[in-house]
Amino acid sequence: MISAFFEYNKSKVIQALRYHFISRREIKLMMILVNLFAILSATLFYFKKISPIAFLIGSMLWFVLMILFWFLLPQIIYKKSKTFSDQFRVIVEDEFFMIEHKSASKRYQWRDFAYWTMSPHFFHLYFNPTSFFLIPKDAFEGELQNEAKKIFSKKIRS
Repeated sequence: MISAFFEYNKSKVIQALRYHFISRREIKLMMILVNLFAILSATLFYFKKISPIAFLIGSMLWFVLMILFWFLLPQIIYKKSKTFSDQFRVIVEDEFFMIEHKSASKRYQWRDFAYWTMSPHFFHLYFNPTSFFLIPKDAFEGELQNEAKKIFSKKIRS
C-alpha cells in the first residue's frame, strides 16, 4: 500500500493543465492547421499574393489561440475548481485507488480509469478524455513514486 498526503501548487497545476489541453488530439490538430495557415499566409504575403490585412488576420488568429490555450484556459479552470485549494490523501493499492478529503473519501477500482499519463510534475489519471485526477509526483517520496508508477502502469493502460 502506498499512502501520501498532498496539496496542489498553483504554478505546477497550471503547467499540468496546459499539458492536458495541448495533448488533446483535437487541439493538436487545430494548432497544426492554424500554424500551417500562418505559414501559408506569411508565404503568400511575402510573394505579394495577399494583402497585409489577410496576413495580419492570420497572425492574430495564431496569437489568440496561443494565449487562449497557454494562459487563459488553464487559469480559468484553476480558478473555477475549488479542488486545487484543498489537501488530500491518496492511497494506491493493487486492488484499488482511493482519494480522501477532510469531508469525504472515494474508492475507485482500477477499471474505472480509462488511461493515465505523466507530465513533469503530475500523474494524470483519466476516467474519460475530459475527467481526470492530477496526483502530484512529489506527494510520493523517493522510491514510492516509482512504486506508484509501476502500479499505474500495471493496472491502467497508458
